[in-house]
Amino acid sequence: MDVAKPLAHPADFPRLRAVPALALSATVATFLVACGNAGGQGGPGGGQMPPTQVGVITVQPAGVTIATELPGRLEAWRTAQVRARVTGVVKQRLFEEGSVVKQGQSLFHIDDSAYRAALDSALASQAKAEAGLAQASALLERNRPLAEARAISQQDWVATQAAHKQALADTAAAKAAVTQARLNVDYAAVQAPIAGRIGRALVTEGALVSQAEATLLATIHQTDKLYVNITQSATEALRLKRAFESGKLQSAQGAQARLVMDDGSEYPLPAKLLFADLTVDPTSGQVTLRAEVPNPKGELLPGLYVKVKVDQAKSHGAMLLPQQAVTRGAGGDTVMVVGADHQVSPRPVQLGGTQGTQWVVLGGLKPGEQVVVDGFQKIRPKAPVAPVPWTPPGAASGAAAAPASAPVQAPALAPASAASR
Repeated sequence: MDVAKPLAHPADFPRLRAVPALALSATVATFLVACGNAGGQGGPGGGQMPPTQVGVITVQPAGVTIATELPGRLEAWRTAQVRARVTGVVKQRLFEEGSVVKQGQSLFHIDDSAYRAALDSALASQAKAEAGLAQASALLERNRPLAEARAISQQDWVATQAAHKQALADTAAAKAAVTQARLNVDYAAVQAPIAGRIGRALVTEGALVSQAEATLLATIHQTDKLYVNITQSATEALRLKRAFESGKLQSAQGAQARLVMDDGSEYPLPAKLLFADLTVDPTSGQVTLRAEVPNPKGELLPGLYVKVKVDQAKSHGAMLLPQQAVTRGAGGDTVMVVGADHQVSPRPVQLGGTQGTQWVVLGGLKPGEQVVVDGFQKIRPKAPVAPVPWTPPGAASGAAAAPASAPVQAPALAPASAASR
């Protein structure tokens, strides 16, 4: 007959009693934590959820130069079209395409045989006329004392004077014909009207050019400095004019403009604003501004499209905001402002152009107000927010990397390790 074994040794009793005590303690702790969480969420005695943090910037007035980026196209400072002034066959081209030519330099040689023959004929006619003039002058001087002594009739004296005047007219006409013939000979040697860089030849040797059609032979550009023809919306120009009249802005007389190339680089030499057109283009609704930019190295070419940053006005009470802080729409431009009750409300503002990556605000904000720049998606209606200073993304990247690399603590593992002991 087997004797029943005891359920536990007396020495094990303290250990067995400790296990239910630890389990009971863990159960009570879990229950208390659950009750605490329930009370924090919606219990009458619990606290509210913390306000949502949003990045803000505190606006302050400052002296700002208002720059507007406008499209523009370059134009040569001086341009001359070389055209045929006589009719003939091109015998020779006397320049290298794309080179720099001097004023008066021969560019083309047109066959001038016929014009030289005409010049010789005109010279002969001039000599004949001068001989007739000499004879008429001698007759006039011989008949003058006879007419005074009434030794010749009045009719003969009048005829003598008329013959002399006729000889003078014939001589003048002959000289004019010689001048015209000599000009045709000179025009056959086509010369550069201005100094500058010449383009490609538009006719070849052996081509027939015509004075009647004014055949275009080549084009010369002076590009040591260029004009920049800038277009601006008439609406924008009118808005600036009203801002000038109201005193919000001051005109930036003698202001400079900066050229931005297609690759985004900025041309190192500034351009000088010359004038703004007084009329609006009826087809595009735009006005034209003109600036002058130096081009000593010939980097810029006529006809090139560029963007121009124009300093059009100055303001001593404007405020700067990052572009992401402004919402633009058909109803106007608005920003989100944090009020004294830490609630966010929209506010309409008046913009006056850009400065770099920031909007220039001319009206709608007061100094010291906080404008939301980041965290728009966290904002809820009638819910308070916690404004914190906003930092640009580039400055915040280094600070954000440190918390991300910190190890994450696991406090829930501590009771389990204690129980295992």
